[in-house]
Amino acid sequence: MKSIHAAVFACALVMLAGCSEQSRNFYSGYAEADYVRLASPIGGTLVKMYLKRGDKVAPGAPAFILEQENERAAREEAHSRVEHAQAMLANLKKGKRPDEIAAIQAQLSQAQAALQLSITDLARQQQLAATKFISPARVDEARTAVARDQGRVRELQAQLRVAQLGARRDEIKAAEQDLSAAQAQLAQADWKLEQKTQKAPVAADVIDVLYREGELVPADSPVVTLLPAQNIKARFFVPETALGALRLGQDVMLNCDGCGAAIAAKISFIAREAEYTSPLIYSKENRSTLVFMVEARPAPADAARLHPGQPLEITPATGTPTAKVQ
Repeated sequence: MKSIHAAVFACALVMLAGCSEQSRNFYSGYAEADYVRLASPIGGTLVKMYLKRGDKVAPGAPAFILEQENERAAREEAHSRVEHAQAMLANLKKGKRPDEIAAIQAQLSQAQAALQLSITDLARQQQLAATKFISPARVDEARTAVARDQGRVRELQAQLRVAQLGARRDEIKAAEQDLSAAQAQLAQADWKLEQKTQKAPVAADVIDVLYREGELVPADSPVVTLLPAQNIKARFFVPETALGALRLGQDVMLNCDGCGAAIAAKISFIAREAEYTSPLIYSKENRSTLVFMVEARPAPADAARLHPGQPLEITPATGTPTAKVQ
């Protein structure tokens, strides 16, 4: 009699196990997050922290400031170099100073007056030589004086043109290159100075603050950990036999304890390779142990209801999984 009861009890357990397996119409998973770790590419002492754990920040809100004395001094130096290069270039383009140009113009006026006098004297000497009053040698002397004064006028005219033209083209080009280099140094100094003041890149929750005011922060070391709502996702594993029923963009429903109504999500990633299989050699007997990782992302407003590490039940919206869930 006892053996009959034991057999009936064993059959009942088998039937319950079968019913439990058939009623299990979801994949087990958990909530996962891609954290944003805010850091500065340049190290320094933390002088101001605007955030604390648990805060909600808006895009562009100030996060923290590192000491900036060295970068500010470098920026002032670079700015001075730009102004110096600009002044040098402008000076080369302007030519000589106004007083120097005025002096050349005065000399040119004197030379032109002397030339006019020489021309008048040459005409007078030619008239006297025609009447045999003076010798031809006097005419040659007057003609030479005219040529001399003409040369002096042309010389001063050339000097005036050079003084007004400014420096040579190669010198101006070199000065322009110096200015470009100084401007690039100023841009670099501005960038380094800006990196000492960090702002929240997106709307997010502050998960952790890793440094306190007064502490030395190494370069590229995260200071604040942020979690944007759109970076929360569901991660679950499906057996190889059910992989063909899933596709990117497919709707799934997420259920969790304390989340209220089911959360709609879309599959955003399906692993190309198996995540886990206990045997190293595949066979018909062990294919059920082969699973693939799948990720689904809900809308940001719904993702805020999830917490990283929270257990989830994932059900494809188009139907229920038919394969055994591992």
